[in-house]
Amino acid sequence: MAKIEELRRVMRDQDLKAIVLTDPVNVSYVSDFSGDESALLVTLTQAYLVTDSRFIEVAKHEIHAATVVEHHHGLLPAVGKLADQDDVKELGFEAEYMTFADYQVLAGATAAQLRGTRHLVAGLREVKSPAEVALIQKAVDIAEDGYRHVLATIRPGMTERAVANDLDFYMRGLGASGVSFDTIVASGYRSALPHGFADDKAIEAGDVVTLDWGCTYHGYMSDLTRTFAIGTPDPQLDKIYRLVYQANRGVAAMMRPGVLGKDIQAQAHQPIDAAGYQQNFGHGAGHGIGRDIHEGPGAWGVYMETPIVAGNVLTDEPESTCRVSVGCASKMICS
Repeated sequence: MAKIEELRRVMRDQDLKAIVLTDPVNVSYVSDFSGDESALLVTLTQAYLVTDSRFIEVAKHEIHAATVVEHHHGLLPAVGKLADQDDVKELGFEAEYMTFADYQVLAGATAAQLRGTRHLVAGLREVKSPAEVALIQKAVDIAEDGYRHVLATIRPGMTERAVANDLDFYMRGLGASGVSFDTIVASGYRSALPHGFADDKAIEAGDVVTLDWGCTYHGYMSDLTRTFAIGTPDPQLDKIYRLVYQANRGVAAMMRPGVLGKDIQAQAHQPIDAAGYQQNFGHGAGHGIGRDIHEGPGAWGVYMETPIVAGNVLTDEPESTCRVSVGCASKMICS
């Protein structure tokens, strides 16, 4: 109930009397529904979770703040019918997520005027409750246990894909429901690829390995990166590694409410640029994380001018780490 009331507060602030949520993550966040193929219609006085027969019993068990409605002739036509039934004159929709084809279906199913909205639920999701932080922390803990497992089991001759598959399976055994994204294992010459998804390359002695992975626990995600060597790395690689680790620790030290995304980015770049490697650092230095792998705020896009507030959870992503166990892309909670 609390999250629906938070959404209604935002709706009132924007003079919006009704909205339909179609992004599965947002539907789940507001309603606690775990299935898919659903939409959540929220007015200032009513709420309806619309789904099909496959999920109707699950919805009845999970949903307490909305009326569960089973559709038989299409999800959006059912939403349109409910909106007309409640005499909705203007219906908001999530412009970031709804396709033009779905917009046309919805427009043809209701007499209400459609109004595109942006960032309503995503903005609510940025500030985490203590319970949400605890779930993220558990997802981090499982991922860190997975990293220790990789260090104990990785050997020259293993393929990157074998390492990734073993890590994914191991995290599921610790309670993860799945991975946050396709696990990245990039070794040797492939370790310079920021998103070098695991392939059939064999890992060799002396290789530097970039591991970028995370898991999902009760709907909340972790996102970690570790860089380590199989044996002794090239001295130049060791030097650069320590430089990026310095940048990572600098970002961690400055995180507090009021810091802007551009401040994070500038801090991350300071030692790297000074050493002459600015052209090799082209990505944002951190992002929010929670129900989705990339949330606000952080050092990217429109969030460059957005201040961090208490309850935000961000990654720290100048991506290099101590070869043993301490590393980057760690979860940080701004409080």
